[in-house]
Amino acid sequence: MNQLPNYRFPPRYGPEWGSGGIFGLRYHNGVLYFTVAFEAEAHFVKEDSHRIYEFELVGEKPTSGGDTYNAVDVVDEFIYFGGWVHAPAIYEGKGNEKATINFVNKYSHVHEYDTENDSIRLVWKESIHHPTDWAGEVSDIIYNPYTDELLLAREDGHQNLGIYALDRKKGEIKLLNSAPSPKGTIVHDTAFFGIGKNFAKGLEEIHALDMISGRWEKFKLGESIDGERYLHPHLGAMGSAYNRAFAFVRGGLFVGNPLNDEPFEFFRLFDFYTFYAPFRVNALPLDGGLVIAYNAHHDAIYKPRSPGEIRFAKLTNTIVGPSVLVYIAPPMVKIVGSFGARITSMEKANGKLLLGTNTTPNTGALDATPFDTGNKDIVVLDEKILQEKPPAVSFSIPLAYPSMAMQEGAGAFGGIPLDGYKDPRMVIYASKNNELTIYEYDLTLPPIEACSDKFDIKKGKNIIELNSFSGIVSFRLKEEDFKGKVRIELR
Repeated sequence: MNQLPNYRFPPRYGPEWGSGGIFGLRYHNGVLYFTVAFEAEAHFVKEDSHRIYEFELVGEKPTSGGDTYNAVDVVDEFIYFGGWVHAPAIYEGKGNEKATINFVNKYSHVHEYDTENDSIRLVWKESIHHPTDWAGEVSDIIYNPYTDELLLAREDGHQNLGIYALDRKKGEIKLLNSAPSPKGTIVHDTAFFGIGKNFAKGLEEIHALDMISGRWEKFKLGESIDGERYLHPHLGAMGSAYNRAFAFVRGGLFVGNPLNDEPFEFFRLFDFYTFYAPFRVNALPLDGGLVIAYNAHHDAIYKPRSPGEIRFAKLTNTIVGPSVLVYIAPPMVKIVGSFGARITSMEKANGKLLLGTNTTPNTGALDATPFDTGNKDIVVLDEKILQEKPPAVSFSIPLAYPSMAMQEGAGAFGGIPLDGYKDPRMVIYASKNNELTIYEYDLTLPPIEACSDKFDIKKGKNIIELNSFSGIVSFRLKEEDFKGKVRIELR
């Protein structure tokens, strides 16, 4: 991607909560598109030109926002990009130990970019014009070739949530399903959508739309392959491969296709009972599989003010490991990259893998700033990293988190992919004698139940070599240990 004029985007004007990122990366018909949020800049890069659109078709400048969920799809020569934008943005200032913005001019939107004549058209916009609430953001766009409509997933907001169909030519919108949905994916002739409020319980059901007949079906979530309970599966991205739908959530992923008698089962993956999650990132089809990122620091409370916020701030600001780029090629799950705070978007172009990255998370309502607070950049990697040895990675987990989960009937943690590592090990610093169960499984489709082994844990330092295990391993302590910690070293 030698034609990119800039790879780095330092903090600039964009009133919002913390930092946005580089979203919507899409290379289509010789054009690389992406949106820089919260600066509200849509970039269109060609070999001989670089256009920046600041969402002035939505409303007056100065604008902020743009997209924070990778809402983009392509049809023929058109790139359709959506999300939300303040037009104009209103920063209300800082005082009385809080800083706020006004949402009265916040719009959800869908735009069309014509790659052949470099033109931009506003297809649709919507606002409820409320100072603190907003209409459901567009967090996913999926094209239905049968009806020639854009399916919009909308979950983040206060009104007009659900799954909508947008006439891409007339700009007319209709509600198909009122259940809040952040993401969807197509399998065969069906669009599967994750259902649930992401900042509450997370994913609760998966609804399936027959794109030919318009008929809906609802499917429950299944059990975990390791036999243990999972908690708060906040949905970050969805993808399709092997005639199954993949829903990437905090703590792992659900895979299945109930229309082919395979229920959605849970595979624990990078489950630390923090907010480490595949959130605000897309799943990228690549080389016949899927690439996904599990992010270390995507959303967080910056300055907690209540007991509830204090608990959530600790949860969201505990960094247990780097963000990891993961290649899904069942039954294999392989770490192919190790990065900083978060990866926000991914795309393939000319044999390269493009990653949008950011140093800073999205934050909360009373800590708004008049400018984006993160350093964002585009990383260009060779696609061959999928076939190379995985990078050295380590995780350090306070055992207080799985111990707290045990009080809710859960507690199994980890879900660490071992593929490609010669000498992985686990070091447990225990505050008391205990027993550890290690579950061993892989991403076999249809799923196969995990095997398990038990180990005695003595008070103090315990080293468990993991080179006798393969696939994916998760762990569970028999008793709570609020003072202990564990370090997992992949090398």
